Amino acid sequence: MTDALVLDHLDVAYHARGRDRAVLRDVSFRIGEGEAYGLVGESGCGKSTAALAAVRYLPRNGSVTGGRIAIAGEDVTTLGRDALRRLRARTVSMVYQDPGKALNPTLRVGRQIAEIFELAGASAGDARARASGMLKRVRISDPARVMQRYAHELSGGMQQRVAIAMALAKDPALLILDEPTTGLDATVEAEVLDLIAELRREFRTSILFISHNLAVVAKMCDRVGVLYAGMLVEEGPTQALFRDPRHPYTVALLRCLPRAGEHKGQNRLDTIPGSLPLPGAIITGCPFAERCALADDCCRRELPALIDLAGRFSRCHYHTRAGELPRQTPAEVRSLAHRTAPEPVLRIDNLNKTFRSRDHNLRAVADLSLTIEVGETLGLVGESGSGKTTFAKLLLGLLPPDAGGSISFDARTLPPLLDERTDEEVKAMQIVFQNPDSALNRAHSIRHVIGRALKQLAGLSGEALKARLRDLIRSVKLSERHLSAKPRQLSGGLKQRVAIARAFAGEPRLVVCDEPTSALDVSVQAAILNLLADLQAEKQVSYVFISHDLGVVRYLADKIAVLYLGRIMELGSSGRVFSGPHHPYTEALLSAVPKLDGASRARIKLEGEIPSASNPPSGCVFHTRCPRKLGPICETQEPPLAEAEPGHALRCHIPLANLAKLQGISMHQHSETVVLPTRHGRP
Repeated sequence: MTDALVLDHLDVAYHARGRDRAVLRDVSFRIGEGEAYGLVGESGCGKSTAALAAVRYLPRNGSVTGGRIAIAGEDVTTLGRDALRRLRARTVSMVYQDPGKALNPTLRVGRQIAEIFELAGASAGDARARASGMLKRVRISDPARVMQRYAHELSGGMQQRVAIAMALAKDPALLILDEPTTGLDATVEAEVLDLIAELRREFRTSILFISHNLAVVAKMCDRVGVLYAGMLVEEGPTQALFRDPRHPYTVALLRCLPRAGEHKGQNRLDTIPGSLPLPGAIITGCPFAERCALADDCCRRELPALIDLAGRFSRCHYHTRAGELPRQTPAEVRSLAHRTAPEPVLRIDNLNKTFRSRDHNLRAVADLSLTIEVGETLGLVGESGSGKTTFAKLLLGLLPPDAGGSISFDARTLPPLLDERTDEEVKAMQIVFQNPDSALNRAHSIRHVIGRALKQLAGLSGEALKARLRDLIRSVKLSERHLSAKPRQLSGGLKQRVAIARAFAGEPRLVVCDEPTSALDVSVQAAILNLLADLQAEKQVSYVFISHDLGVVRYLADKIAVLYLGRIMELGSSGRVFSGPHHPYTEALLSAVPKLDGASRARIKLEGEIPSASNPPSGCVFHTRCPRKLGPICETQEPPLAEAEPGHALRCHIPLANLAKLQGISMHQHSETVVLPTRHGRP
């Protein structure tokens, strides 16, 4: 049986500044027929380079400097142009992280897929029919309509399914998936993963799965390889490796993840000190030695071999002691006095937002009411299109709400638009965006970026500005050497720290965090979550935290609001919402989250996509997808958001006790669940 992919002692280098800089060093692994292999590690460790080298898509300054690559038995490094083109056309496919960039924006979706079959010799009519059939295979219910659309007219989940349909149209022997679910919400991610698993079984396709989401890798992959500084430092069966890691780097990565039930009020996440060696750095000993608390002179002097441990491998002199790696971040939470306030910092009453066009109205936020206390975090969750970002824009005054609702800040009604708010009101409410590259001016130094915010928001100048700047960068764990750098010279995690520092320049009372960690690997994510928790404890700032990563939300949030078509379906303390009984929509969201231990759970599949807010269903807006639908009452009467128990509100016709029975949750056990207290007992 021929292996789908073999990397044999592979070395890859990029030519920069007059010399070759090694990025992959002596990497060897193989993927058998029908096998799924996961490749994990921090950003910059060489995962994507390995994938690009496999199909000879390296940039012009990249080259294979040693070793061998074979796909389905063919030596890729020796193929001529025509043979390489045939291999890419027939044997291997690749699905990228951002399907929007992989799809041609000027061609309709149907044309892009049909072209693949035409290149294989099919007639135009046959190619369109086969393209429609391929879209059905990836669970697109109305392929004829989708084929007439352009990529930008599709949701992220639909785009990714189209990209997978194109990749599988040629029945490849090897499918390379490079972060295929980053940026997707939990339900769409689960659908995409189920689709990949089903198609793998059907076509016997081998998979190279690259991801920083370790739980996704645990669910999808038979074996996993851990890359660090371009070297394979550990490899083995996925569950055995995650259950009993034999390299300190793997141990450290797993400790960065929020575990089920963990909360910022109980402990801090562990982090990995320092950073990856720069590409091309000369490494004499273990590449992880400078960041490893177990390292000694032997580790710094001698590069360990990849040791065979009866079917799994570890590149560590002390692999039997890997689990003894000391924590680098104290788990203890600093105890600071809570600043009491007679009123919540933010009160939302009957907030609505309707977008109007020529032929229809789109109600993006509907009758939304809630409060946020001083020093409290509201986690905002829901699928794409549920209204999370629109709500954030309304808070910040970037969009005007409909008449009749109100936003009160410190018991004062805020003007609806940013231009109408006072300087004090503007600086009291700031935002941290998902992508710091888009939020930071690449032409200016970090000193200028943060200093400008201090001038505008805090009104500082001269020595006072310099002193505040030093305090601010220290609070976000940056050093003064970073001040002279420009954003392009910093890693993603450092850029996000700069964005947080800028948001805190004016001593805000409330910060909106819009997916601030979704593009970061787990080690950087842990550091940012710890930073946000520490700043909140120190300054008693409140957060609105928007994320599709429910594990991260559970760790950071004190209170959860679950949105669907602009409506709050469930509202309550983090402990109560996550422990259940849940609203059926919340239940479906939680069932879609993969677990690190790979344990299978009954996933509740939601039929179809979230309906259009321009034509929402009658009655309960969730009834068209609800797995717990009662009957006509759900179709004709919209349930109110009502308190089902103290501090826990649901928008559902089903009583809480009945939901508990349906979800297999004991109300007696539920009543004894330890729930983290919320501020002043409010939901």
